[in-house]
This record gives sequence, structure tokens and C-alpha cells, in this order.
Amino acid sequence: MTQDDRIYLRPMGILDPSDAGREIEAGHALPLAGGPRAFTLLEVIRRTATGLVRRRTIRVTDDAHMTRLVGEEGYRNLTQARSAMCDLTMARPHVMGVLNVTPDSFSDGGRFADADTAITEGIAMAKSGAHIIDVGGESTRPGAEEIAVEEECARVIPVIEGLVAAGVPCVSIDTRKARVMEAAVHAGAHIINDVSALTFDEESVSVAAKAGVPVVLMHAQGTPQDMQHNPTYEDVVLDVYDHLRERVAACVEAGIDRAKVIVDPGIGFGKTVAHNIALLSDLSVFHGLGCPLLVGASRKRFIGALNDDVPADERLPGSLAALKMAVSQGAQFHRVHDVAEVVQALRITESIAHNLSKD
Repeated sequence: MTQDDRIYLRPMGILDPSDAGREIEAGHALPLAGGPRAFTLLEVIRRTATGLVRRRTIRVTDDAHMTRLVGEEGYRNLTQARSAMCDLTMARPHVMGVLNVTPDSFSDGGRFADADTAITEGIAMAKSGAHIIDVGGESTRPGAEEIAVEEECARVIPVIEGLVAAGVPCVSIDTRKARVMEAAVHAGAHIINDVSALTFDEESVSVAAKAGVPVVLMHAQGTPQDMQHNPTYEDVVLDVYDHLRERVAACVEAGIDRAKVIVDPGIGFGKTVAHNIALLSDLSVFHGLGCPLLVGASRKRFIGALNDDVPADERLPGSLAALKMAVSQGAQFHRVHDVAEVVQALRITESIAHNLSKD
């Protein structure tokens, strides 16, 4: 291996919680991001400076051997428990409900552009089981135009204040702009969720560091205006991983606590259908970054493309299928539109995975 080679680690053979503990105790598995799932196989991927990719799969053995094989940092990133955020343990999946306070959202057509209506909807989402309400005032759908900071603040700040006043325990602000982040956190927002991974606004990294709240760093190729104009990658999974690795490092260097960084591969943001499928298929590789993982596949265009172009509000079955794939690979956060339906699906999925029963 040369100095310029890059190594990626993809956990495979992932076990449900009902089997994980027994296999870990027997030395046949390791905890995935601290559990409750575990992995029995590890794909070691090496990409050379010339772009050549080599892969080999190994069986998990004892801790000491695996540490020697992948290094202390690699071992720690794959296996250590993630820190709780907003009093949410990372040992279970959490639902982030999408609340678009925009007139041109791709998913809801501006139904919640009015602040009072949005607050009512956000409270209803929380009562339905959403752990986080994600408030966004600027559409980032393909082709969307940027709006002024003042207009974005006018849309989101009253909603955030209303949700916090109503006792919603965790509210996030979905924005690319530093001034909106600053105002939102001042209004009570608990998380910053930036589709540009804090690159759109040069002041956003320092604002996020000063705020001291958890930050979601999402990958996007291009901007909403051009991101779906022939997006290309050498290897979409590895390229997205490299970008997020660089953004995590830059944010930590700027003073953001690594334990408060969440990564998001950006399903649908500068990706073709094939790119999105590849990311969901190999999602577990992103645990190698050592951060909690957020996935937002809900109602995305690739679901429609694979199902006779059904409109956004008819993509629940496909959204649930993508959700199940993400949960099975240990993703901790799931950004969704259909909160009640997803909460019910998660309750059943996790009950089976844990072999739980109320009887």
C-alpha cells in the first residue's frame, strides 16, 4: 500500500439485535457503532492514486486482531458507541419529521407555508412519534432558486419559536445560510442541518462551532439549480465518503465537536437512480467516519423513477423499503415525510429485530 492509497471499511453480515449479543460474546462479531446491531464480515476497500479499486472480505475475529488489521482509528470508528444527541440514544433509530415552510416544496406543495399551520403540523408529527422536527424555509429540490436570508428567517423563526414553546423536545433548522442558522439557534433550534455540509456560506462553520449544537453534514454534488444535470462520479460511494471525510475533518479543525457531527450521504442530491441505489446498498461504509448516520430517502425522485413515475405523495411503499434498508445497516436517523406510517413500520421492524413482544 502506498501513502496515496485510501482505505474504506464496509461492515457486512450485519446481525439484528436478537443475535448480535450472542455472536459478539462468542467472538464472531463486533458491535456496529456501539450496537445494538453487529457485523460478522468486513469488506476492506483500497483505492489507489490511479483510481484502481481492490476489495477483499474478511471474517471478524478478536478485538486485538481486528485493531491490528484496520488500525485503532478504523476499529474505533466502526465499533464505538456514538454520543447521545438531544437526549436521544444512538442505540435505536430515530425519526426526523420533515416540515417544509415553503410555497414550492416537491413533497407537499406548500401546505405548511403558513406559520400557524406549520406549527400545528409539527406538533402533530411529534405526537405521532417524530423525535426531531426539521424546519426548512428554502426549497432545495432540483431547480429551486435561492431566496434572501430575510425571507427565509421570516418563514422559519416563528415556526421554530412556536414548536419550542409548545414543548417539542428537538427541533432542527434545515438551512445553508449562517445568519439563518444563528437566528434559528437563538430561537431554540437544537440541531443545524445543512445540505451543503457547511460549504455554501463561508461563515457557517464558525457559526455552527459557536452555537455548539449538533450539525448534519450532507453530501450534494452541485447546487439545486444544476445538481441533476448529468451528475458523475468515479465511484459514487467512495467519492461521497471522501467528501464527507474531508468535511468532518474541516469542521473538527474549526472547533466543532466531532461527537456532535452527523453525516448524510445526500440521497437524491446530485445523484442518478443508480447512484442512489448504490449508496443505499453500501450504506454501512459510512460508519467508518465514526459519526451517526442520517438517511433521507423519503419520497425521493428515484422511487418514482423505479415505479412508473408515481408522484411524490404516492411513494410511501418505496420510502418504507428504503427505510428498512437503512435501518438494517445501522443508520441512526431517518428524515421522513410520513411520520405516523414510518413510526409504525419502525416499531414492527425493531420489535422483530429485537425479538420483542408485549404479550
